[in-house]
Amino acid sequence: MTSSSRTKPTEQAIELAELELAQMGPFGDTLAEFEDQTINVFGGIEGERVIARIYRYRRRRQRIVSAMVESVLEPSEHRVSTPCPYYGPCSGCQWQHVSYERQLELKQQAVAVQLREFPRLASVEVSPTLPAPERFNYRNHARFTVRFGGQLGFSNRITRHFARVENCMLMGQGINDALAELQDKAGETSNLSVRVGTNTGDRLIQPTFQNPDIALPSGQKHYQEHLLGRDFKVASPSFFQVNTAQAENLVNLVRDSLELTGDETVVDAYAGVGVFAILLAPYVARAIAIEESHAAVTDARQNADGLDNVVFLEARTEDALGMLEEEAGLNSTPDAVILDPPRVGCHPGTLDALLELGPRRVAYVSCDPPSLARDLNILVQGGYGVDSVEPVDMFPQTYHIECVATLTREP
Repeated sequence: MTSSSRTKPTEQAIELAELELAQMGPFGDTLAEFEDQTINVFGGIEGERVIARIYRYRRRRQRIVSAMVESVLEPSEHRVSTPCPYYGPCSGCQWQHVSYERQLELKQQAVAVQLREFPRLASVEVSPTLPAPERFNYRNHARFTVRFGGQLGFSNRITRHFARVENCMLMGQGINDALAELQDKAGETSNLSVRVGTNTGDRLIQPTFQNPDIALPSGQKHYQEHLLGRDFKVASPSFFQVNTAQAENLVNLVRDSLELTGDETVVDAYAGVGVFAILLAPYVARAIAIEESHAAVTDARQNADGLDNVVFLEARTEDALGMLEEEAGLNSTPDAVILDPPRVGCHPGTLDALLELGPRRVAYVSCDPPSLARDLNILVQGGYGVDSVEPVDMFPQTYHIECVATLTREP
């Protein structure tokens, strides 16, 4: 049942509707029926009955209708109070109103739903989600929007309104300290990035600011992080996991899933600054890291200082996997390959080259369940069996989820 009422405040008409909330949708919102269509509703939980505020806008000539929960008529047993004063105006925490135990279950279910899209993967069991060591203040990287002459905050993806933020409960203390110093002073730019080494305290702020009222150094090209006993130099454009403590658990999970004995040759594809290759080097005979970013490879070589069993190839993964003998002197099939591609998943050429290469084991690390399921289906069709799929909560209070899928080549 839906009903709506309209008033005329000074800015825009307020449109409210009573909605019955169904299952979670692809962006962490619940789904609901409204005006003969299915819409996304921010701030709800499946099974609830709510009063929601309706938002209508256009995106790329498409008419979009979304909603945000205004009040809850029949709450879910999983609903909790939200500690952040910006919850709602800032849409960055989609699930702060959901108990953490339920968040873990929803992430496990989200991965399973994507796997069931493919008949070959329908019987694959998804393990319970690995909880994060910290539920708040875990992020080491923030991208702030700058508006109104220097105010820092975030833009709401539904309302399109800017939310000024004085302290973000997802960010580590080093980022919030920088936010306090930069607030109202960063009008030289429209966006800024702050990265902090959780275990080192080192900080990178981009871009370079000329305002003499800003006391913090800015424009750094690198920062340092410490992970599982190793120092990592990370360039400003290079990828690094945003949750340092959980990243250490992720590396250990990959190491255990590959069942390393110390005699293996392992390929780290989409290697970035070399985290997997370097941290697994003590457990293998040889590690070959593939990365196409020159800046990342430069940092990775420095990060691997003192390790004589790590080789770096600056190339696209889809090209390098077919040239391991020529470029890395590999005269046999590697024992295992680690895939850690961007959100879009592996390039089709990467999967073709991997199937041609035929390593015994594959560990696929993904932050996007749909692209993971798509690529796993191709690998299974090509002769691999899925041993395990283990969600890892790298992003508490949000719908985002990391996964480690382990595959073994069928005889």
